[in-house]
Amino acid sequence: MITRRELITRTAIGITTASQLASNLGATPLGLPIGCQLYPVRNSVAKDFEGTLKELAAAGFRTIELCSPHGYEKQGFGVLLTMKPSEIRQKILAAGLTCDSSHYSLRELKENLPERIAYAKELGLKQMILASASLRKDATLADWSRVAGELNKIGEHTLKAGIQAGFHNHDVEFNTIDGALVYDKLMNEFDPKLVKMQFQTVVARLGFDAPTIFEKYPGGRFISLHLQDWSPAEKKMVPIGKGQIDWTRLFSAAKKAGVKNYYVEMGLDEMKESVPYLNGLKTS
Repeated sequence: MITRRELITRTAIGITTASQLASNLGATPLGLPIGCQLYPVRNSVAKDFEGTLKELAAAGFRTIELCSPHGYEKQGFGVLLTMKPSEIRQKILAAGLTCDSSHYSLRELKENLPERIAYAKELGLKQMILASASLRKDATLADWSRVAGELNKIGEHTLKAGIQAGFHNHDVEFNTIDGALVYDKLMNEFDPKLVKMQFQTVVARLGFDAPTIFEKYPGGRFISLHLQDWSPAEKKMVPIGKGQIDWTRLFSAAKKAGVKNYYVEMGLDEMKESVPYLNGLKTS
């Protein structure tokens, strides 16, 4: 049971959030609110979670992706363990933000899955994303196949709870082992229904173009994006729109692929500088 005052407060927060989201739907890519991952601002999260949320909202972000407070306790997210998931969600909403997705470590999903699912449901998540396969550099294709099988099993349980499991790539998935591209191996091993992909765009610097990957694997395999642009001249990540990636083409392909959300993931200054470009980007 909640008091009348709490009900009025929650309703007001919901109306404000919906209004803020609606004001951003017209211009933003995919007609979805601009998001960011909290890992780049983890030190700020540890010092002042609410202040960090307000700063991100003021910069123009409307949704965030968390990192599991349990799995990332030592990376700045341990402070969130002092709050109930419902309290965290309330603070996110109060800042004018939403949160549908979070990153997780493989170990916690394997060892504490029922607890993580219950936590995610109370937090209001729709997606639980495996942040990394956590394999050694000398991992074999069999090792990758094992991880894929483990995530398929995890995905069975999350889907029953109404939450989609996903996998986030890094550079290592675009290495070749015994003549096979690791990413292709994973795409062949993952159950398309149980595990969706979160594609990290900065692998463009390795020669792997997101639209080409989306076209190679149609049928709703991709659920979200991590956005970074890349400058070949400077050899570093740069704000969205200032590097080599054709974002109009990428977002048009992402729309066809069924992508549900996207998160900028760079340093805070680069993330803030990306917002105006994304607000003005027109896609077909």
